Amino acid sequence: MTRISPEFGGEVEMQTIRSLSADVSFACDQFPKYKLGPDNQVLEEIEENAKGPPLKEVILQETTELTEQHKRLSVRDLASKFDKNLSAAAKLSNEAKLREIASLEGHVLLKKLRDALEFLKGRMVGRNKEDVEKAISIVEALAVKLTQKEGELIQEKFEVKKLLNFLKQASEDAKKLVNQERSFACAEIESARAVVQRIGEALEEQERTCQTSGKQEMEELMEEVQEARRIKLKHQPSKVMDMEYEVRALRIEIREKSSISFNLQKELLMNKRAEENKFLPYEISGSETLGSILRVQPCSNEATELTKCSIQWYRLSSECSRREPILGANKSVYAPEPIDIGRVLQVDITSNGQTVSVTTAGPIDPAAGLENYVETLLRKSNSEFHVVVSQMNGRNYSSHSTHAFHIGKMRMKLCRGWITKARDSYSGSMQLCGFRGGGNSAAKSLYWQPRKGQTFVLVFESERERNGALMLARKHALDSNVMLAGPDDDALV
Repeated sequence: MTRISPEFGGEVEMQTIRSLSADVSFACDQFPKYKLGPDNQVLEEIEENAKGPPLKEVILQETTELTEQHKRLSVRDLASKFDKNLSAAAKLSNEAKLREIASLEGHVLLKKLRDALEFLKGRMVGRNKEDVEKAISIVEALAVKLTQKEGELIQEKFEVKKLLNFLKQASEDAKKLVNQERSFACAEIESARAVVQRIGEALEEQERTCQTSGKQEMEELMEEVQEARRIKLKHQPSKVMDMEYEVRALRIEIREKSSISFNLQKELLMNKRAEENKFLPYEISGSETLGSILRVQPCSNEATELTKCSIQWYRLSSECSRREPILGANKSVYAPEPIDIGRVLQVDITSNGQTVSVTTAGPIDPAAGLENYVETLLRKSNSEFHVVVSQMNGRNYSSHSTHAFHIGKMRMKLCRGWITKARDSYSGSMQLCGFRGGGNSAAKSLYWQPRKGQTFVLVFESERERNGALMLARKHALDSNVMLAGPDDDALV
């Protein structure tokens, strides 16, 4: 800022004058007297000085150059965005390298297995030799499938590498542009300092020769210049708008590539588990989706009848390193509940002292639209569901009349008309989970223990209502600092 000290009546009065830009130069020692009308029109003629251009042209040129300078300096933000996208692409490339290493290890293992079988083949005769030859053919088929999967991974790696190179080039171009604009800005700042110094000297000379009226007109002129500059910058479109659109398109493309990569990994995992379950005497039928029913079925003539086997279902952790037994799930039928979402299920079939473990092809997926349905129920203080009591206190309930099951923010209630059969607040002794006793209506059934010594099995009208009631009750219980789950499920909530 430049401070001007004009002399009036022998007293020195300090006034603060707003600084102009670097590119303004005054060719005359006096400001012209004119006023701006609507749409920045000049109402009075400006007396031109033969020594230089008019002040209006100088101000317009200054405004234009300031606008261009602002648009150039905004490229720095664009460079930082390119760096973020470049790091994301590099991460995808590293993941592709890890998958390539795992594939190479698979080839090595298959080669060692085939060599061992070839060695064993030379020592076998008769039927055993045929079995070894059959095993060799199976290993070769696995090697072919692994090679096919490698081809798909190589194609994916090529696309990711191509995208990474493109982002690197774009980031380097943006950095070069930022460095160039920074050098231009430094040169303009140095020029601005010299111009500001000249303007200060001219203003000091002007203040010594002008009167009070001239000072007031200069202040009005400065305000009009600032207002004109603000309006012009406000309506000037940004020069980097097109580049921002390109960056947005690159983000969308990277998101799509990430989604494709995730789906490919999931498909590879499902194929791997399908190969593991291929030679087992039992299989799990049904969709791995919330609201469906999973059934254990024999797929081989050598499989023992399920009625003569003991069955137990388990939940596997996300890394499949440990498994948790599902208490009460000892039937050939099991209906997943919301607590199973994102987890892989496994069932053990034990017969004659031998145990066979069968795993679902993938984790349990959420039901479509269930989250929105639960959000709608949460807006109400009390939600009512129509249910039929199937069992009460471990015994079949003879009456099949419809009951009302209320889920509130503080408690749950089961009633039939004016008769209340159970009403309890959320507590540590209360249990709520999907019914694990099997049956065709398992996906619609719910197990509820209001208190110790009292249990109910409720059948809802649809799978959506059953799963929505489970999620709603658990959210309300969590607000009361209660973990609502089934037997031995507290650690998984």
